[in-house]
Amino acid sequence: MNTRLPRIWVGIDAGKGHHWAVGVDADGETLFSTKVINDEAQILTLIDTARERADEVRWAVDISGRASTLLLALLVAHGQYVVYVPGRTVNRMSGAYRGEGKTDARDARVIADQARMRPKDFAPLDTPAELVTTLRILTNYRADLIADRVRLVNRLRDLLVGICPALERAFDYSAAKGPVVMLTEYQTPAALRRIGVKRLTSWLERRKVRGAGTVAAKAVEAAQSQMTGLPGEKRAAKLIRGLAHQLLALDERIKDNDREIRETFRTDDRAEIIESMPGMGPILGAEFVAIVGGLSGYRDSGRLASHAGLAPVARDSGRRSGNYHRPKRYHRRLRHIFYLAAQTAMMRPGPSRDYYLRKRSEGLIHVQALLSLARRRVDVLWAMLRDKRLFTSAPPVTQAA
Repeated sequence: MNTRLPRIWVGIDAGKGHHWAVGVDADGETLFSTKVINDEAQILTLIDTARERADEVRWAVDISGRASTLLLALLVAHGQYVVYVPGRTVNRMSGAYRGEGKTDARDARVIADQARMRPKDFAPLDTPAELVTTLRILTNYRADLIADRVRLVNRLRDLLVGICPALERAFDYSAAKGPVVMLTEYQTPAALRRIGVKRLTSWLERRKVRGAGTVAAKAVEAAQSQMTGLPGEKRAAKLIRGLAHQLLALDERIKDNDREIRETFRTDDRAEIIESMPGMGPILGAEFVAIVGGLSGYRDSGRLASHAGLAPVARDSGRRSGNYHRPKRYHRRLRHIFYLAAQTAMMRPGPSRDYYLRKRSEGLIHVQALLSLARRRVDVLWAMLRDKRLFTSAPPVTQAA
């Protein structure tokens, strides 16, 4: 006869196609270990099985992304308490257990055991709001599009340098649209010399290229510097034409995605507050909201700065004290958001630039001064969101009690 326990812990090693769940009791003894397909019916069966074993079930997962969306939604919908155990923690703690094997069941066992032994060390999970989920999908998609664009530009430049190195050097194809439009029709030095500056300018103007005359002059000048046709020129030119068309189409997709991000972000009540801060535009603001959600997981601005890797960690030992280093575990994208925003704000007159210049006068190099500014701006943004107040250059006046 099974005895109902007061509490058990269930660790889940989450995956795309299936999960592995292991339940342990208060003494760390394994109660069950089972594979669960990422399917609603099987997940509900797992929840019922765990709830039959104990009065209270504590759940722990190692993935909080898209792979565990259905799992987390069902757990939260059934009133279950779920915490997030980082994969890095699981990897480090696996070495403290017997054996060297790596299996899903072993990882799930470690997850459950860590949640049992360290109940206050891991952040609880909840189903994110619809707006936050939408922004996460859109911003992640944007990151994929940007990565695809970088690969296309690199392939185009690599092929172009095999046709005409001077033409490859003449333009920044990642930043200028005009030269890419030109490459959809003219790729070889011979073709550019035949059309000439005047006709090429007219051709570009009909396609609404900005600065068509300058683009045409630089392209023909580069073509005239090379009279020798290189091997494989015709085939490479055909591939460059295709890549140029792909790059232009991809730019339109990125533009549409950015417009959707802006429109979605500005439906959030916090959008006006975030955008009022210098350097925080709608794209960076949307990425910020997508990462931090409702800020409920951060007790204060220091926690937010720590998550972004902007709070140094102490490395003291023996007589050595006050030894601070850059943290190793932090959210890289969140740090990048604050860094870019600080860099943008620093370039314009205002309190951000004044603070940056003061740090440079104290002997900090450019990167150190920017990181110090980014850390300061975390406190400011936190206070703005807490008080629901727009950014002002002058500090708010504290009212007397």
